[in-house]
Amino acid sequence: PAAPATNPSLSPVPESIAAPVPADGNGVFVLVILYGGNDGLNTVVPYTDATYLNARGALGVQPTEVLPLNDRFGLHPNLKGLKGLWDQQRLAVVHGVGYPNPSRSHFRSMDIWQTAVPDTFQPLGWLGRWHDATGPDPLRMVALGTSLPRAMIGAKGSGAALPTGAVRLPGGGAQTAAYKSLSAASGLGPWGDRVAGATNDLLRVIDNFGPVLNASKAPAIATGTNLEAGVVAPAAKSDLEIQLDEVATLVKAKVPTRAFAVSLGGFDTHASEKDTHARLLAILDTALTSFAHQVAGLPVTVLVHSEFGRRVAANLSSGTDHGTAAPVLVLGPQVKGGFFGDPPSLTDLDQGDLKFTTDFRSVYATVLGSVLGVDPALALGKPFAAVPFV
Repeated sequence: PAAPATNPSLSPVPESIAAPVPADGNGVFVLVILYGGNDGLNTVVPYTDATYLNARGALGVQPTEVLPLNDRFGLHPNLKGLKGLWDQQRLAVVHGVGYPNPSRSHFRSMDIWQTAVPDTFQPLGWLGRWHDATGPDPLRMVALGTSLPRAMIGAKGSGAALPTGAVRLPGGGAQTAAYKSLSAASGLGPWGDRVAGATNDLLRVIDNFGPVLNASKAPAIATGTNLEAGVVAPAAKSDLEIQLDEVATLVKAKVPTRAFAVSLGGFDTHASEKDTHARLLAILDTALTSFAHQVAGLPVTVLVHSEFGRRVAANLSSGTDHGTAAPVLVLGPQVKGGFFGDPPSLTDLDQGDLKFTTDFRSVYATVLGSVLGVDPALALGKPFAAVPFV
């Protein structure tokens, strides 16, 4: 499909007084996961570095294309909305985020990012451990989409996974009554009681979120020959934009959710990367910019990360292979815009890959302490120096 163009007429995110850091920990956190290994060097581009340009060749973003942030780094040309947030000092770029002894496996590295435990297997997520420590209510942690990321799995309780679209039970009244009867049952044994508890959680999620999300569904304008003259059918929204639209709806409805998760896949760009990556970044930019419009002025902080970056040099298939460290993006009214951390060297490499300069757990420590309002050690096990982007 053709790459969705970044809308140059999209108005800037409304100027507003920066939302203060909530003293009582009432900030809302939104985790955006880019699955596949986003190419950080073609996202935040070292466009004046000859090493980058020589290593990337035609795959590199040229200085004439980049959206400059300063005299060293700029954004990919399809990130015009994020450039607008940068200009308003509401976008932070954290350089060189990674962890020791990096894994180049998608599955292992994503497990590490989602559990915040690099050296051993850990079944519980970093947000799941926060959830366990502060009250395991499924309403407080929600993923939009078809599955719950490991980041939101806890020992005492996990978050809720909400598919986009209508939120309701299948079947009619008799089936709803059966669900309610099961949710109230007890004395069923360990597994039976657990099923009853899960059913009760399901009903609470539907009762609290269903009316909000179902009421927000406006009828779509049909495409085809039935359109009235002069009416333009709306462009189809990406899955990510739909997910973030629903997050915005829930935030504005003041539901008790403190942490949300959404995702966008397709970033494993081993071959013919240039067009694919440009299309994915346009999707990301449109979704994030629209979301920023919708929650402007509210204490919402968004973190965007992938499981790893890509190698410095392009491969022979006009793509890039699995790498290690990469920048992460943070945006929102509470965010202090600018660069944080040291940019990794493009010449002092680890087997052709960037050496991390910022531990990802320091990024999480900032979210836990300054957005969710808890001691980061509750979820991370020990202190990590915060990165002052909030």
